[in-house]
Amino acid sequence: MTILVTRPTPAGDELVKQLIALGFNAYHTPLISFAPGDELNSLPNNLNMLRQGDLLIAASQHAVYYARDTLLKENHAWPDNIDYLAIGEKTARELEKVTNYPVARPEGREISEQLLKLPQLQHVAGKRVLILRGNGGRPFLAEQLKKRGAEVTFCECYQRHPIPYDGEKLCHHWQQMHVNTLVITSGEMLQQLYELVPERYRNWLLSCQLLVVSERLAALASTLGWMHCQIADNADNDALLRALQQI
Repeated sequence: MTILVTRPTPAGDELVKQLIALGFNAYHTPLISFAPGDELNSLPNNLNMLRQGDLLIAASQHAVYYARDTLLKENHAWPDNIDYLAIGEKTARELEKVTNYPVARPEGREISEQLLKLPQLQHVAGKRVLILRGNGGRPFLAEQLKKRGAEVTFCECYQRHPIPYDGEKLCHHWQQMHVNTLVITSGEMLQQLYELVPERYRNWLLSCQLLVVSERLAALASTLGWMHCQIADNADNDALLRALQQI
């Protein structure tokens, strides 16, 4: 098995190092890079709008890092009278570091569906919820919170940008390396990979074993034509590593 990891740096590099240490053939081709978001300047004001008992949700570690840097630059404190939540364990730990407040997170799968089961999100009618995210992230989460009566505001803390590649050269290189297993951690990257690969390599691409991190992502893969798809039990590198060892 030869594994291609597409998740961004540094997580992608770290996963490849772990795989190589275990004796796997693994390569890293990150599909996206990160840049500051367009709405970072509005973050202090968004925080000032939160009242006692309102909520802040961090959608990713990158959102926390960019938010932290902005608030440090502005000498602006994190609110002390709201509930903090995060999608996953690592994001929660990073948010706790920068805020010095406890952060609730879901047990098990690090997905919006699990986060929505937390007690803090069961009675949100009339509350304000600020979601720190990347460009276009977590629409399902916002939609469900609005259905529960919350007033949801997004703050785009970072942007994901596709890394431009020559698809023909890249596919030739991947085939020379005998890549047959792909690790994809977002629908955006799955779609990007599909569109990057020229038509004449499409059969090869769709015959590769695919490892994804959610049922929704697996459904998208099936729609695009993938024949072999496995779902990791979480989105962190440890879960991806466990899943790859089982394939």
